[in-house]
Order: sequence, then structure tokens, then C-alpha cells
Amino acid sequence: MSRESNPSMRAVVLLSGGLDSATVLAMARAAGLECYALSVSYGQRHQAELSAAARVANALGAREHRIMHVNLGRIGGSALTDNSIDVPESPGVGIPVTYVPARNTIMLSLALAWAEVLKAGEIHIGVNAVDYSGYPDCRPEFVTAFEQLAQLATKAGVEGAPLRVHAPLIHMSKAQIVREGVRLGVDYSLTVSCYQAEPSGAACGLCDSCRLRREGFVSAGIPDPTLYRHQAGQGDEKIV
Repeated sequence: MSRESNPSMRAVVLLSGGLDSATVLAMARAAGLECYALSVSYGQRHQAELSAAARVANALGAREHRIMHVNLGRIGGSALTDNSIDVPESPGVGIPVTYVPARNTIMLSLALAWAEVLKAGEIHIGVNAVDYSGYPDCRPEFVTAFEQLAQLATKAGVEGAPLRVHAPLIHMSKAQIVREGVRLGVDYSLTVSCYQAEPSGAACGLCDSCRLRREGFVSAGIPDPTLYRHQAGQGDEKIV
């Protein structure tokens, strides 16, 4: 039996289309895993990141890429799902309005369901506790708790084959993530991280996600391939 036909070497990788999740997919592939990429259309402001996810999945050799739909916009409560709430363009205090209630819990649950059907042994997610913008569902405690839930709530777990939840970026800085991705050949020009990207994928250059991404490339000493509509604090200047 070849390595990639072995269910124990299968992994479901949550793929948003952004920098972090692309790096996680590259790391999983480098580890020899047969990767099934899962993206979620959850009612976010734009679909550019889903188009990016499809590009990344293809470029990095995912065995399959699926997009599932959950309309969290019907719940609201986040600047990413409610157009009446402005996306902040400067760092705030506490949990920001770009936090989407229960998003990572729901995404991991969908990944868990698919992983169990695939008999995959692992789920990979690109949460990060260093540059995580204050989101409570990006902490190590959350990942540990969800893995414990998976062991209790699945047929696989009850029968002695629990799924593992891997968050390989959890303690890495954005610069470390960028360097690792470049080492593994990730083309970051394919990715979209912006909270309010244009349909083309052009980034605003002002939101928290753009700020963290830009600072990561600068700190890593690696040219940023992102097309920003605005240079932070300088009006409508285009960066090409």
C-alpha cells in the first residue's frame, strides 16, 4: 500500500485562502500527508478568499478541495459578516469586532465530520496565538479542548482511533510563518488575507489582517507580493 493510499496518512486541512492556512497546507504536504482541503463560505464580506483557497489548493497539491456553506451572516455580530459594522482600520483593545462568533468551532466541526468519513487521522488548522488579533478561538486551550471533544463525540474516538487536531503555527510569529512558507515554496501572491478585499483580491492595506501580514513580511526580510489598494495612513496611494 502506498503512503498516500493509507487512511492514517490523510488529513483535512482548513484552508481559508490566506497566508496562514496556505502555510499549514504546505507543511502538511511536506510531511507526506494526503491533504483534503476544506474552505467555508460563512457569509463573509467577500468571496475573494475562497477563490484564493481554490488556487492554493491546486498549487500545493491537495487531493481534493471542497467549499461548504454556513451563513453566519444570519447571526451577525461581526464586522466580517455584518455590513453595518465597519471593519476597523487601527488596532483596538480587547476582542475586536472582526471576531466571528463560533466561526472556528463550526469550521473545525465540519472538518471533523469530513475527516471521520475519510477515516483521516488528522485535522490541521492555521490558528496563531502570537499574531492572533485577540480572538479567543485561536488559543492553544481552544485547540486542546476541541481535540478532547473530538475524542468523545465521534465513532472514531469511541472505537479507539481518535483524530488529532494540529495547529502548527500556534506559537509562531508572522515572520516565522512567512519564512517557513517561503522555504516550502508557497506562492503568497495566490493568497488573500484582507478583511475587505476587492473581488480581484486586492487588499485594503488598512485592516488588522493587512497590518499583520505586511509586518510579517517586513520582519522576515522578504518582499511582500500583496497588491494593496492603500498604503496605511497615506490615503489612496496604490502599491503595485
